[in-house]
Amino acid sequence: MKKKPLELLLLPELREMIEAGSFEELRDFCEEVHPAVVAELMSGLSGEEVWKVLRNVGPQLRADIFSHLGKKLQIEIARTLRRDEFAGLLTDMSSDDRADLFKQIPKSLREAVLPALAKAEREDIRRLAAYQEGTAGAVMSSDYATLAPHLTSYQAIERLREVAPDKETIYYAYVVDESRKLLGFVSLKDLILAKRDDKVEDIMNREVIFARVDDDQEEAARKIQKYDLLALPVVNSEDALVGIVTYDDVHDVIEDEATEDFHRFGAVPHDTAHPELQNIRDARVLTMVKTRLPWLLALVFVNIFSGAGIAHYEKTITAVVSLVFFLPLLIGSGGNAGSQSATLMIRALAVGDVKLSDWFRLVTREVSVALGIGVVMAGAVYAIGVVRAGPEVAVVVAVVMVATVLFGSLLGMSLPFLLTRLKLDPATASAPLIASIADIGGVIIYFSIATWFLLR
Repeated sequence: MKKKPLELLLLPELREMIEAGSFEELRDFCEEVHPAVVAELMSGLSGEEVWKVLRNVGPQLRADIFSHLGKKLQIEIARTLRRDEFAGLLTDMSSDDRADLFKQIPKSLREAVLPALAKAEREDIRRLAAYQEGTAGAVMSSDYATLAPHLTSYQAIERLREVAPDKETIYYAYVVDESRKLLGFVSLKDLILAKRDDKVEDIMNREVIFARVDDDQEEAARKIQKYDLLALPVVNSEDALVGIVTYDDVHDVIEDEATEDFHRFGAVPHDTAHPELQNIRDARVLTMVKTRLPWLLALVFVNIFSGAGIAHYEKTITAVVSLVFFLPLLIGSGGNAGSQSATLMIRALAVGDVKLSDWFRLVTREVSVALGIGVVMAGAVYAIGVVRAGPEVAVVVAVVMVATVLFGSLLGMSLPFLLTRLKLDPATASAPLIASIADIGGVIIYFSIATWFLLR
């Protein structure tokens, strides 16, 4: 019988191998399959089961697989390990993954494992973990290669050969002076093509694209994408090199920023205290209630203004009861138009397609777009209005449709601009907030026009 390829193993089979103690096969599985695939398959196991597998593979492979596991499972495993086991695992992890995990684990576990680490790793963790979340410093790695400017190309290559096993990338090496001030960079290709006795300072590129430790992590990610870099050097206020942000770090940053924007646009707080919210499958019911309730509760009171507006026009409603039939249709259309416009604008602001200076030009264009959409929708509801309530009410409904779509569209486009001007996240202009404001505006517009046209 032909042996099943290891990469086709299913979770029940993996669990059976663990229970049977088939650790040689498990080691083969981990060595032959990419660490990300191994971690994905083992994500359905308990922390204890995962560690039974990982303790039977080499230290570096163990760290690679562990780094691909979800944070919740990583913390579960960390809680069960002996101090020396956890310290060894942290030592073998890359510096940025190590610091990220260290910030996630409970304080008691941090205090317990720190004394068991070597001085270099201990200081590295403390330094990287000290940077504020969301900055380039918080996502950078300290595993980078540096060269002195006086080295020859031959000496530089020998130097890179020595440090390569401990670095995330050696394709770029950064040239620094005695105080670690960043002078330039040189690629491995440049060194290989250079003459044996050429000095690094003569072949290095002095025009360096870099980020500062307190720059927003999203800005660092944009630079890597814009300039097609494998890594971006990070410097402190004194221009000293302190780390690099690698291309794979950018993927994590972009995913986290996109998650944050989606959460805020849906009025769901991006709660860093509950990272499990990024995976709705694993989120607890109580956690979901606690994070979603505040915004929705606040919007309940905002919507009281809609009710107050309806109450204010009670006489108009009593005189023309058929107006109530069209109320949800009209204010819903305004909210939908606003949400569409806000989605497009938030995305454009996030990727840098538009700037604050573009506001007036975009407002002018949005008026044309909204009028075009509103007129077409007005034609549709006019026909319904004639059948349902007669031509006079139909005219009101058609005019209000144009007005509410215009109001909602301008609101959805302008609110992200306003929040950006106030140094706030434009994603806070979330769909529920825009819909609530559009509802209030729609009620006032609808009954004001109806009162003026039908009861004058």
